[in-house]
Amino acid sequence: MSGKEAPHSLLLCMHSPMGGGGRGIIRICCGPPYGGGGGGHMELPFGCKVIWNFPCLYRTMRGAFLIPYMIMLVLGGIPLFFMELAIGQYNRKGAITCWGRLVPLFKGVGFQVVCIAFYVDFFYNVILAWSLRYLLASFTTNLPWTSCNNTWNTDRCRKIGEERSPIYEGMDNFTWANSIGMDGGNYSIDMGINSNYTYISNYTTTTPAEEYWENEILQVNQSSGIDNLGNIKWDLALCLLAVYLICYFSLWKGISTSGKVVWFTAIFPYIVLFILLIRGVTLDGASEGIWYYLRPNMDKMLQPGVWVDAATQIFFSLGPGFGVLLAFASYNKFNNNIYKDAMVTSAINCCTSFISGFVIFSVLGYMAKKTGKPIENVVAEGPGLVFVVYPEALATMPGSTFWAIIFFMMLLTLGLDSSFGGSEAVITALSDEFPILGRNREIFVAALFTTDFLVGLACCTQGGFYIFEILERYAAGSSILVAVFFEAIAISWIYGIERLCQDIREMIGFSPGAYWKNAVKYFAPGFILAILVSTFIDYAPLSTPETRDKYPWWTDLIGWLMACSSMSLIPIVATYHILRTPGS
Repeated sequence: MSGKEAPHSLLLCMHSPMGGGGRGIIRICCGPPYGGGGGGHMELPFGCKVIWNFPCLYRTMRGAFLIPYMIMLVLGGIPLFFMELAIGQYNRKGAITCWGRLVPLFKGVGFQVVCIAFYVDFFYNVILAWSLRYLLASFTTNLPWTSCNNTWNTDRCRKIGEERSPIYEGMDNFTWANSIGMDGGNYSIDMGINSNYTYISNYTTTTPAEEYWENEILQVNQSSGIDNLGNIKWDLALCLLAVYLICYFSLWKGISTSGKVVWFTAIFPYIVLFILLIRGVTLDGASEGIWYYLRPNMDKMLQPGVWVDAATQIFFSLGPGFGVLLAFASYNKFNNNIYKDAMVTSAINCCTSFISGFVIFSVLGYMAKKTGKPIENVVAEGPGLVFVVYPEALATMPGSTFWAIIFFMMLLTLGLDSSFGGSEAVITALSDEFPILGRNREIFVAALFTTDFLVGLACCTQGGFYIFEILERYAAGSSILVAVFFEAIAISWIYGIERLCQDIREMIGFSPGAYWKNAVKYFAPGFILAILVSTFIDYAPLSTPETRDKYPWWTDLIGWLMACSSMSLIPIVATYHILRTPGS
């Protein structure tokens, strides 16, 4: 067994290595890239994406979402979470070596999850670069996304609550086709100089926060689509470089460098979440937002999509299949009580997601009242929630600079914790499988992060958001579901669920009961398969007739090639193993 220390962990107490070589460390763990993660006694159980995924799921289902969410947590999430912790702690190795020992024919699953974690690093740290850019911009008395008089603003920019004034569009020798007179929305008037102008009263306005995000941070307005990425935005590139430097100097030598960092990144987000909760519930309109959050929409309960969404949220928040749980658990003491870890961590995960909903919907209720819009129209999907809607709300509060600083510091530390976990999954797995990498950890980590940074630069261009969307959609979507499906099949039907129970009994003195066995053997593979089928049935490509100018037909092809490149590792490694194994 390897005697190396846990480079990604917060050291709470160290035990004597078992047999002179055990990785005896108990810690507060980082989470994987989409939330979740850990194998120690405590962890940070949510990532950046939980902050914007949770409200979007609640927008139509509201409180009814908790019912399928809890059922999926009990029958699928916790059993799979516990399974990976048990495998990692018993084998004391990363994902590749673990699966090579358990079921050699399925060693490709280990390679697949490492490949997925590697792909996720390409774009996940770009989110941190955006957060850092916003954090730096917050150190000013007048936040830059509060006004319309900046160089990046357009004439359609209107502050919240500002009266919409009509605009005139000059159209030489042109008659507006649907001009309907003075009582309608549009009509033509003669302004002289042989030109016709059109008065438009029903035009679409944008807010300062929207234009700051799109025109200044991303500058996506300077790109016509993914086939025209434009120039590199060097402010984002430098922020991305800073993020990778933080990651490198936190992970390059192990616990001696990462311990102090993780103390801060693991605890600070909870402090800020609590502060934002107190502030949020005191805002005017917060009660309406919270009531919207808790009021169930039972009509949605019978829709299959609700259950699929609940399973997906649980799956990606707890994080099995990213290799992070195996990596973290491999550093535990052999007889560490992983059963308690799994139960406590899952409870923390669920409670944190639930409480974060109060933080978010209290502010959304405030914004809905301030703008006069329904709450469901205030919620933005994806990064727009944390980089447009929430900053917009913070800017209207007294002491807006303070609130913006702590919010984006929370996003940054939250993301760093998750990034540490995803990177460590790759580092641990490859170092255990190829010891020469572990012996040259500093060089290996530098090469890994240099590669990630160079690829990430594509997301720092003016059209980089289009690259980001491809990576986000295809890097760890269906492929991670395939990985965990085969994990459950390999353990249940090849390695043997009873054999794994014996391994668990050897570690903690007792084995799980019928509930856990049946969940891993039947229910978990079943609901993963259901998610996969539903995903393919409801598949909507990025490239459609409406988006073809931004996403040509080949964008989805590239995405599927990336997804298949990781999924194909399972049959490729299995074929290699069969050909190399003597006999029939």
